[in-house]
Amino acid sequence: MSNKRPLDGYVDPNIPNPNGEGDAPIIIYGYTPTLALAVLAIVLFGLLLLFHAFRLYTTRLYAFSILLVFTTLCEVVGYVFRLRSSPPPVGNPYGVINFVVQYFFIVTAPVFLSAAIYTTLTSFIAALSGHNSNIRAARLSPLGLSKRTILGIFITADVIATIVQIAGAALIGVSQSNRKSPVTANNILLAGLAFQVFAFLVFLILLFIFIRNAGKVMLSTEGGGGNRMQMYTLALVVSSLLVYLRTCFRLAETSQGVGGYASSHEAFFGALEFAPIVVAIGLLGWWHPGRLVGRHGLLSAGSGY
Repeated sequence: MSNKRPLDGYVDPNIPNPNGEGDAPIIIYGYTPTLALAVLAIVLFGLLLLFHAFRLYTTRLYAFSILLVFTTLCEVVGYVFRLRSSPPPVGNPYGVINFVVQYFFIVTAPVFLSAAIYTTLTSFIAALSGHNSNIRAARLSPLGLSKRTILGIFITADVIATIVQIAGAALIGVSQSNRKSPVTANNILLAGLAFQVFAFLVFLILLFIFIRNAGKVMLSTEGGGGNRMQMYTLALVVSSLLVYLRTCFRLAETSQGVGGYASSHEAFFGALEFAPIVVAIGLLGWWHPGRLVGRHGLLSAGSGY
């Protein structure tokens, strides 16, 4: 007796399935990815890649800038493979490998972005304490956590969550190709996302604790550094909230199961996956922390990055 399920999923009535060796019987996305979104994403992330490469050269804030370069590079690669999933003659929406590779890179990219956000927080703590000799870093740092502890906890959490998500997405692709139930694979993906949402929420709490601790120090910083740091901190907060919005969307989308309403409408992907990440990376490029704590930044002394 066959373990294969009846065909269950989205099939584009206007695009015949080529039924190649690497093709699924359905379009795993739940819709046919549009050419326009993929091209727009490649262009915007490509420009942001060049922008952050320029910032790397001018600010010498290596950790942050290299992470943002990797972020944008992953996004470009991911959307190139999404382009390969667009309608013929450009792509093939039934191809499993295109789905898995685009998912891998588009999910991996925000991990580098999140790591850049974590390094920015630790750089701000070091910069403020270094610029104010009577302020110890432990007084500014949320819960007195060291720079190494903050980075270690949240980067490790992101890596674990991302590995689980990629494993779940790959298993969904395999299940759909073999016409088997994707429920278990989707639950694996859901677990990874839930853990990531929780971990980033904890980071947001620590970020707001830092803002509370550093508020008076920012205002008392001489040379206009305090006012500028408030703007850069605001950019960091908005970018962090955008990343969190994107992660919450992914969790809500996955909780509906394969073929749910959110996962079967590309408009949600464009508005809540693509757009928040583009805006967050743009904000961190314009209000680049290297202009504040980089080699020639206003508060560069003691920043450590």
